[in-house]
Amino acid sequence: MKLIITLILILVIIGIILIAFFCIRKKVRDTSQALFGTPDITQAAVQMKQEYATTPKSVSSMTSLLLPKISADFPDFEYNEMKDRANNVLVSFLRAITTKDENALSEGSRELKQQLENHIEMLRAEGRSEHFDQVKLHRTEIYQYRKTDGKCIITFQTSLECFHYTTDENSQILEGDRQYKYQTKFNTDLIYVQDVDKMKNDYDDALAVTCPNCGAPIPMLGAKHCEYCGCAIIELNIHAWAFHHVEEITAKSNALK
Repeated sequence: MKLIITLILILVIIGIILIAFFCIRKKVRDTSQALFGTPDITQAAVQMKQEYATTPKSVSSMTSLLLPKISADFPDFEYNEMKDRANNVLVSFLRAITTKDENALSEGSRELKQQLENHIEMLRAEGRSEHFDQVKLHRTEIYQYRKTDGKCIITFQTSLECFHYTTDENSQILEGDRQYKYQTKFNTDLIYVQDVDKMKNDYDDALAVTCPNCGAPIPMLGAKHCEYCGCAIIELNIHAWAFHHVEEITAKSNALK
């Protein structure tokens, strides 16, 4: 008698477990059907991965708010030209990492070049290669404009897609995917030395603005004439700007901080 009762209890428990399992499976399938148009969880996972791979990251655009302030400080600032230059710097920076060739960088301060060299040296030391293939830019906007320590810094934020993956010395993939695109975004800093007397970091002294006639420092923000010789420096602003940092702002990557 006890054996029969025990068997009945076991069957009841098994029945409850089966009912719970089928209810949960139905719920999951219904949810999958509603979200992805298919009850197949595996297919839904593939669709989710494909959707992630094709959906651009949104950028934090502050262009409309900050550009008037920048233009007030720098009347000769050409937004479209600087945005194009920021895009070129970013793409060439990623190309330089892919090819492990520092000379592929289109332009930049010594700080940016040092950042690039350090990253490439790290990859070489670890026996890895990092690839940014088929880079496609979606959107670039001004994200920040700040003045600090005698410098003015404009940060451009760019959303892009590419095939991003790392390989070992045998070309075996360690991280990432060659088949699915990687959606991410980067910040690219553009710097202008406003006051050389306030500069705390003299590592990148090449950014300091000097008079093209007498070589005297130009400490005034957006100055039009040299205080020492009176030479006009109206066209100097565009050359005083330099790109000095690139940073990926998506947590997945171990690079570019």
